[in-house]
Amino acid sequence: MGELLSATVHLYRQALQATWRSLARGWLTILVLVAFGVLFLGAARIAGPLGMVGGLVLGMVNALLVGATLRLIEQAVSATKTIQLSDVMESFGHYFWDVISVGFVLWLPMMALDMGVQANPYGQFLSSAALLLLFVLLNPAPEVIYQARHDSPLDVIKTSYEFVLEHWIEWFLPFVLLLLPVVLSPTGLREFFEITSGVGRGAGLGLIQILLLPFAVVGSWLAYVGLDPEAQQLLLLVLTPPAATAILLFRGHLFALLRGSSRRQRLFARRVDTGV
Repeated sequence: MGELLSATVHLYRQALQATWRSLARGWLTILVLVAFGVLFLGAARIAGPLGMVGGLVLGMVNALLVGATLRLIEQAVSATKTIQLSDVMESFGHYFWDVISVGFVLWLPMMALDMGVQANPYGQFLSSAALLLLFVLLNPAPEVIYQARHDSPLDVIKTSYEFVLEHWIEWFLPFVLLLLPVVLSPTGLREFFEITSGVGRGAGLGLIQILLLPFAVVGSWLAYVGLDPEAQQLLLLVLTPPAATAILLFRGHLFALLRGSSRRQRLFARRVDTGV
């Protein structure tokens, strides 16, 4: 157990160091996320009154912006050059169909779930439980899209599921620690299920969901340290975009490290490093 803990801590240290280097190269992504958030909210305001057609248009806008975000994160994770404005322009169109197709595959069961729980007295609980399961099993879907070979949205879902089964401890532990202030707050369970329901519904491939987790984490930590409410609001707006970028980069590096080795290999490598 002690060796496993040491190997896991070493894994996170590697991911954090790589995240810092990527953040230094990809700092422009922070500003891009702010711009994308403004664009999406503007599109939502225009598409809102258009009913189903507006929903389809907003889905395409979301896929365009999320695909571009994943492309920039991919470059920051895998490349050694600093991201330039030309990279931002080039990112549009990347992973558009991947995001759209995964969303479409999930749309039918989500619609069936929403209809099925309406008349059930335990509908809210069943819906939250199902979305929590999706949050867990499809959590690495964004990283699968830009790091793993896949030929269809079902491949993305299958690879995400298999990755979680094999690496669930190492993958979720950092995010459990990040979410501690949320869970321990007076309304912690309700906020936790709101976060997991939102992320689970779209497999983490919604622009709002990408920003939702960092927003909740930063807000809960600021509240935990007891800052003045006005200062909290200001810091929340300032810190959420860099926090979102850092989390996406950390997830990318952690996914690559976990996918490139087994738990046994990491234990062996740690023994070699420490000379045990």
